[in-house]
Amino acid sequence: RTYSGTETEGQLLNSFVQYFGDSLGRKIKRMPLIEETVLPGDSLLTLPVVIIGNGPSGICLSYLLSGYRPYLSPEAIHPNPILHTKLEEARHLSIVDQDLEYLSEGLEGRSSNPVAVLFDTLLHPDADFGYDYPPVLHWKLEQHNYIPHIVLGKGPPGGAWHSMEGSMLTISFGDWMELPGLSFKEWAASKRRNIKSDRVMPEEIACYYKHYVKVMGLQKNFRDNVYITSVSRLYREKDDEGRSRQNEDISTQHLEMEDGQKSLIKRNWEVRGYQRATDGSHVPFCLFAENVALATGTFDSPGRLQVEGEDFPFVLHSMSDFGAAISKGKLRGKADPVLIVGAGLTAADAVLCAYNNNIPVAHVFRRRVTDTSLIFKQLPKKLYPEYHKVYHMMCTQSHTMDSNQHSAYTSFPEHNVLSFKPEMKCVLQSACGLKKILKFSVALVLIGSHPNLFFLKDQGHSIGHHSNQPITCKGNPIEIDPYTYECTKEANLFALGPLVGDNFVRFLKGGALGIARCLAIRQKKKHELIESGDGGGEGVP
Repeated sequence: RTYSGTETEGQLLNSFVQYFGDSLGRKIKRMPLIEETVLPGDSLLTLPVVIIGNGPSGICLSYLLSGYRPYLSPEAIHPNPILHTKLEEARHLSIVDQDLEYLSEGLEGRSSNPVAVLFDTLLHPDADFGYDYPPVLHWKLEQHNYIPHIVLGKGPPGGAWHSMEGSMLTISFGDWMELPGLSFKEWAASKRRNIKSDRVMPEEIACYYKHYVKVMGLQKNFRDNVYITSVSRLYREKDDEGRSRQNEDISTQHLEMEDGQKSLIKRNWEVRGYQRATDGSHVPFCLFAENVALATGTFDSPGRLQVEGEDFPFVLHSMSDFGAAISKGKLRGKADPVLIVGAGLTAADAVLCAYNNNIPVAHVFRRRVTDTSLIFKQLPKKLYPEYHKVYHMMCTQSHTMDSNQHSAYTSFPEHNVLSFKPEMKCVLQSACGLKKILKFSVALVLIGSHPNLFFLKDQGHSIGHHSNQPITCKGNPIEIDPYTYECTKEANLFALGPLVGDNFVRFLKGGALGIARCLAIRQKKKHELIESGDGGGEGVP
């Protein structure tokens, strides 16, 4: 069954309940799986949009698809005079209904995606210059712009923020972590939360995101404890007599047979997975979507060194595992240092955590301390004193210096890990080829993380900038149209957030804007076709 924009939210919610179980406490109903021998029929759920991932990317996209529209505020004056002139030209239109390419032309910012820079400067004008200007937008809920959709996530709304280490402060200011329409500072004040600085703890952000979904009335679109197992494209083969059948194992957009009488046409997406019930059982489901938006982030799979011995139980790959080892007292009184591998902020967090717990550290990283691409070079000292403390130690407490003087911390710049040994030793190699053997109490490899797109064909390797390579946030993000965020190599598949290189919440909101505009245009065209009598037969998968 296909849902139109005119269907009431109540009817839509009842349909969701039929497939996902009643969240109000009724017994979860088993969702029908398609048998191998049965063709998909109209009785199966088809939605205009399925969003995979319920972190800030998925939440923001749901907000816009729910009909919320940004307009230029009546008294607002953007500090960029050229942009302000453009905004004034169509003040009566929401930003979603304007030409995003025209508005973003000439803007510069810390994202390679132009719409991300545009939306950020509208929400946080001149933020990179240290100003705290209010947004130049105000929001209206326009029910007629609602596009039926569902957001699927493994945990509660907020995504990976619920599992981050709670004792560390966020890199971005609290204001930069907020989503449209709800000030983080006002929310914190209303909850009587004592926010001591502009930077906040991840647990505060996680609570804010969860509350945001509730206060904005988005709950009906969200399903928690959902695990996706496959997302595949369906095809319809049409013969001379008009009969059709489905096929998933074709990679072309449109195939004409040699006799010119048969063709394969790409149809909707099939999304399979299961929902974890309160008793721990798995309730399988299958639904169809005209469009799929990937908003999974990059915290699924920790980066690995791919060296011998990395699977030993004393080699950890997450801060949560390290924190658990400390809380259980496993490292108390150990003479050998903790081996921390990596030169990013998570590795720096681990150094601080060990340092504050009087645990000696051996810090190994590949780059020179003078490398301009180190993240510490991009952080102002006054705002991030703890990270500059770590960077100072990285520079001044190297293994080449007097080790007795700095026994609590020793850095090993320009070193690679060659292997881990079962006797809790590590083989390091310097840039000049010299090898060292280092004994440690526990090893912690923190070299970033990668998205896990196992549910896509070939794990999504075909949709990156570099074909047949794993998707990574920095080296190989998903290739998208810069204004619609649609995958250039797969129609009706969208991506936003870290998957397209936007790691900061400030910039992922631009992806939601681009997708919302693209889908709104297509929905309008679809309704016009239906009203004219030309599109009535497009309801089947």
